[in-house]
Amino acid sequence: MRSSEAASPKRDQLMATAWRLFYRDGYRVVGIDTILAEAGVAKMTLYHHFASKDELIVAVLEQRSALVNEKVQAVLREAGPSPRKRLLAYFARYEAFFSRKEFNGCPFIRAVAEYPEIHSPVHQSVIRHKQRGVATLKELLSDFDIAEPEPLAQQISLLIDGAIVSAHTFGNTSAWAHARNAALALVKAAR
Repeated sequence: MRSSEAASPKRDQLMATAWRLFYRDGYRVVGIDTILAEAGVAKMTLYHHFASKDELIVAVLEQRSALVNEKVQAVLREAGPSPRKRLLAYFARYEAFFSRKEFNGCPFIRAVAEYPEIHSPVHQSVIRHKQRGVATLKELLSDFDIAEPEPLAQQISLLIDGAIVSAHTFGNTSAWAHARNAALALVKAAR
């Protein structure tokens, strides 16, 4: 990112507009001119903050990842010390996510689908987000006194991604509950 990445109202407006359009329509299909027109900012403003559209996408994904992480941590704190309650709260947030009127799948899964090149900065941003999710699950599962929480965290992460795709593909808003039940069975088997 450029040195001018410090928050500014125009940069914030640009990122909020880009996020809304990318989530609704996709990353590749949304052009810079559309983002600029909807954000009401000049092209010079965009390039003052971002060297390219890909850099804007990465900034939006990184911002969204940080927000998701903050919300997950808040949910886990609110659930209290019980590992089971924390895991249930972790999954309950997906119920709210899947039930939102504007639910359009996972923005990170979409980004990888649109930027499949593993060395792409967009793809790398998604990898960092997904690794953070697995790390959070691993930490959560370690409270269950499981000998090897890492493989189980990977398995539960796969359940979550599958539930997101199912909810998006089929409109199956109860997919989170199926993933939760499978995760609880995996935890029980691992203890």
